[in-house]
Amino acid sequence: MTSSSTMLRLISLAAFCSMASMRVCDPMLVALSLEYQITTGDASAVIASFAVAYGVLQLVYGPLGDRVGKVRVIIGATAACAVFSAVTALAPSFTVLVAARAAMGAAAAGIIPLSMAWIGDEVAYEQRQETLARLMVATVTGMMAGQWFGGFATETLGWRAALGALALAFFTAAALLLRHARASGVLVRKPTEGAAEFSLPGYLAGTLALLRIARVRWVLAVVAIEGALAFGTLAFVPARMVDGFGLSAAAAGGVMVLYGVGGLIYSVFARRWLAALGEQGLALLGATLVGVGLLSLAWAQAVVWAMLGCFLAGIGFYMLHNTLQVQATQMAPQARGTAVTLFACLLFLGQSTGVLIVAFSVDRGWLPPVFTAAAVGIVVLGWLISRRVQARGVAAGSPG
Repeated sequence: MTSSSTMLRLISLAAFCSMASMRVCDPMLVALSLEYQITTGDASAVIASFAVAYGVLQLVYGPLGDRVGKVRVIIGATAACAVFSAVTALAPSFTVLVAARAAMGAAAAGIIPLSMAWIGDEVAYEQRQETLARLMVATVTGMMAGQWFGGFATETLGWRAALGALALAFFTAAALLLRHARASGVLVRKPTEGAAEFSLPGYLAGTLALLRIARVRWVLAVVAIEGALAFGTLAFVPARMVDGFGLSAAAAGGVMVLYGVGGLIYSVFARRWLAALGEQGLALLGATLVGVGLLSLAWAQAVVWAMLGCFLAGIGFYMLHNTLQVQATQMAPQARGTAVTLFACLLFLGQSTGVLIVAFSVDRGWLPPVFTAAAVGIVVLGWLISRRVQARGVAAGSPG
């Protein structure tokens, strides 16, 4: 096994833990609302605080990864996650829990986006979507594990047990990454001729220069909308299962595993589907499946149809999002770390906005109409992405 292959596996382990920590609180919302005598919408602050911090901190991790090395930052972020996850598990009040979740999001922000950027640096464009899909296997299984274990622990061991287990997992990932990076010489600083020291004015000027690129602005705008429509609704699927179908938190977390299974199936067959459909076909079909899934979750009378909707939404989302991930790694190759972390920043700021909007609706019984509106919006978005990706494909084949 090559050093790069081993590094990809270990980075994927850290990404697994990061996504598990992101989604572990989804099945806990109803239980948290009962324990702290607040509404389900108010309890969703544990999700929104994570997403806001995760998004904003991308503005720091991007240039930091470009400057000191992406692997260095990934290791540091993974170690910080171990610390903050332990703090979260021990939080004595809901206010402290929300603050600790924000710190958790701030630390986790340095893992998956910089892993994508590292792949962009190490893997040729022709193999990049397939390699990103391999990373996606880790993130999807992490999401599945987080959602299932979050629900299971809430019903059996207590929600704190899930957060404590995450702390141990992060510590293990950080230790393994550090050992391999030291052994392979990845942490040895390589002098860069003419490299300037980091400065805030220089960073802001570089970011503004990226934002002047039309392709960058388009990708960032699209991923923000995707985050609001897809991730904003995803956070409340367990609450829909509990309130709409009378499932327990553990069962609701189990249903959410179907979303991850859908994503995992996409990851396994990504290469074949890309060959058969192309990037534009993946975007259009993916958005359509998400739309159908959200409509099933909104209006199904039997739980089996809602479960099917969750599964279809998972396949569809990862078809759509993987297409956007590839665009993100290529939209500004000269500053890939900063560009990809801007991409993640907008994704999770979009998610936090979506969570706040849906939180307002869930306490008023508006969840089905909001899911319906999101379904329509995601289908329209997929159609627009399909047209633009196709246009980029043509442009990529022309000189210059």
